[in-house]
Amino acid sequence: MTSSSAPAGAFSQWVSTADAVRATTKKLAKLETLGAYLPGLSDEDLGIAARLFAGTPFSRTDERVLSVGWRALSDVLLERSGRTEEDLARAYHTHADIGDGAADLLAGSVPSGPPLALRDVRDAFSAIAAARGNAAKRELLRALFARADAGAARYLAKVMSGETRIGLREGLLEDAIARAFGQDREAVGRAHMLSGDIGETAVRARNGALADAAIAHFAPIGMMLATPVLDLGEVEKRFPPPYVVEDKYDGVRTQVHKHGDGVELYSRTFDRVTDRFPEVLPALRAIPGDYVLDAEVLALRDGRAIPFKRFQRRLGRKVVSDELSAELPASLIVFDVIERDGEVLLDRPLSGRLAVLKTLPLTPPLLPARSRTIELRGDELVRALDEEFASARERGNEGLMVKDPRSPYRPGRRGMEWLKVKRALRTLDVVVTAVEWGHGKRRDVLSDYTFAVRDGDRHLNIGKAYSGLTDREIAEMTEHFKRHTVKDFGRARLVEHDTVIEVAFDAIHESARHTSGYAMRFPRIVRLRPDKPVSDIDTLDTVRSIAEGS
Repeated sequence: MTSSSAPAGAFSQWVSTADAVRATTKKLAKLETLGAYLPGLSDEDLGIAARLFAGTPFSRTDERVLSVGWRALSDVLLERSGRTEEDLARAYHTHADIGDGAADLLAGSVPSGPPLALRDVRDAFSAIAAARGNAAKRELLRALFARADAGAARYLAKVMSGETRIGLREGLLEDAIARAFGQDREAVGRAHMLSGDIGETAVRARNGALADAAIAHFAPIGMMLATPVLDLGEVEKRFPPPYVVEDKYDGVRTQVHKHGDGVELYSRTFDRVTDRFPEVLPALRAIPGDYVLDAEVLALRDGRAIPFKRFQRRLGRKVVSDELSAELPASLIVFDVIERDGEVLLDRPLSGRLAVLKTLPLTPPLLPARSRTIELRGDELVRALDEEFASARERGNEGLMVKDPRSPYRPGRRGMEWLKVKRALRTLDVVVTAVEWGHGKRRDVLSDYTFAVRDGDRHLNIGKAYSGLTDREIAEMTEHFKRHTVKDFGRARLVEHDTVIEVAFDAIHESARHTSGYAMRFPRIVRLRPDKPVSDIDTLDTVRSIAEGS
């Protein structure tokens, strides 16, 4: 237990607050708990505390990573607790969470050294990120966990694994900061979105400086997300005409930043991917001025998209050979502009942003998205969209994007102003939770995947599939899953929830076979999704709506 008499900057006070937030499902109670805690912190400690509540050791725009694997973390926990591998596997199997497992292992243990402060945790994470080599990182981990009791270990491990799971999503944390310091909720959200740092945003909120936040080049912001619709008849129910209709490209979502002579490309997970697509850089540098673009990278041949399963070969390459560039040439399809020459365009309607986009001199391999406006209603709208859908599929694209021309750009948000229609292929993005050794020629590889959808902070299994990946992909993923096994049962293994795949299916129906309460009919793996974070997998609500519509 932590002491309520500990100083405000003590990590134990942060842990007590996180426990209280975790213990209730009521939004108001969470806000009141945070509102009582945050104002008592210094500016420095406030920034640290806010980042930890967001579940990250560093801000979103900080490119540092801890690079601490399951093996290193579990070894240190076993050393610290004096427990066995079987104890760890049992704890993880019980909670499916390394943090809660760590708390079980260390229950009743006494930490050594001075109590941890928030600044100690920040400094330890910085040192771990800077350390080179497993031995150096493990030594720093040992020193950190030596000073941690069970409660502190719970959250240190949770933050390191990227899964805090205390029922405090980004929007609710922004609500809490606004409430704690008497600021406008939308102003807090906007400042966070622009800066990419919830800690900086909290400090700005306290000091009345939210309006000073500005978009920073080379600090990617969240990309606006689309809501899937199951049939074309749903479009008119979401918003009235006119409709901006674009092809839905099956590539790598990319945000492009240019300032001066510098150009960088970022994935939707904010990873820098500039070096993976060198052929688009000269044309991007040739565009005068500064800008931030929303785009998609894919390969085209004779105007038709090369299937993503083939283009995917480029994603894991930090250095792309001339041969691979010739075989799978990258093009950048640009469909939105977020900033231009210092002016933030987020609040402009889509129609206004597209007008700015048309002024940019895009030359191959840069291409504007294929876009047209439809002002029809009813059956005429459905027929027109159906024709556009078929044409998009003939061009090798997934389907359609249907957008409201009045819509602002909402970073990181999914709403009804952008709709994606992939009617010809029902798919879900899911996370792999368990794997099994295959049969026959695949008896030596882990080829059978059990996967789950998201329900709040939980991952609930919905199916199992073994077809769709290439032999090479299966071999590579076998090595990955062997390194990230949580519990080995011989034939099957529980694995860390870090691998996203896209799964196609014919239908979904209710079933007691899986923890989600649903099962897929004829599931098959479409592709690996290394570009998509686990937090963005499909939800149980989506599964339920598909099942009800089947």
